[in-house]
Amino acid sequence: MRGLDGRVVVVTGGGGGIGAATCRRFAAEGSRVAVLDLDESTASDVADRIVGGTARAYRCDITDLAAVQSTVAAVESDLGPVDVLVNNAGWDIFEPFVQTEPESWGRLIEINLVGPLHMHHAVLPGMVARGFGRVVTVASDAARVGSSGQAVYSACKAGMLGLSKTLAREHARDGITFNVVCPGPTDTALLDGVTGAASNPEKLREAFRRAIPMGRIGKPDDLPGAICFFASDDAAFVTGQVLSVSGGLTMVG
Repeated sequence: MRGLDGRVVVVTGGGGGIGAATCRRFAAEGSRVAVLDLDESTASDVADRIVGGTARAYRCDITDLAAVQSTVAAVESDLGPVDVLVNNAGWDIFEPFVQTEPESWGRLIEINLVGPLHMHHAVLPGMVARGFGRVVTVASDAARVGSSGQAVYSACKAGMLGLSKTLAREHARDGITFNVVCPGPTDTALLDGVTGAASNPEKLREAFRRAIPMGRIGKPDDLPGAICFFASDDAAFVTGQVLSVSGGLTMVG
């Protein structure tokens, strides 16, 4: 895609399924990729496996603002100013809301909402100063239509839609775009955690599969194309938009 070669790209949750696939795709496009993850070993594994591209691993707890700021400073020292931010890190539990406890709400909000706020706050000043930036957030179709057993997660992801649209307006004349990709059920560790908490995990997976018009659960490699598009020059006139990549599970006009 046009405009990705040489760009410095930060991917949070880069050690996981969608994150790792996204890092590989950006590297293949010629970008310099910072693989951020709470688990340094998985981030390093992803970076080490990228052949023919530039990638470096960084341990980062996105719920810690100081850690985010120091990590972004390290990335810029190593790779250069951040051109693209991909907010991909996330976490969920699958439980009816009335059975949840405030402790789990706090953790969900810290990872899925506060963490991305930290990332935005760390990279946006530099993007504004340079007059260029691309921010792509990986949210969820749960934010668009709701999902039983994912009330707080859905609320956080819906918050990311609102944040992205607002920042798209605030920074439209700064040369920065903000767009959102919403996966449906995707075969990742997050889905394993969600289904594993159910009384019958395989039955739940089958229910997800049957609900998707294309007849299968998504794969991590289904997402990077849409993410890279929003980050590319091909999407230079696209901002404040939400795209579902879910096999037709949701069709929002």
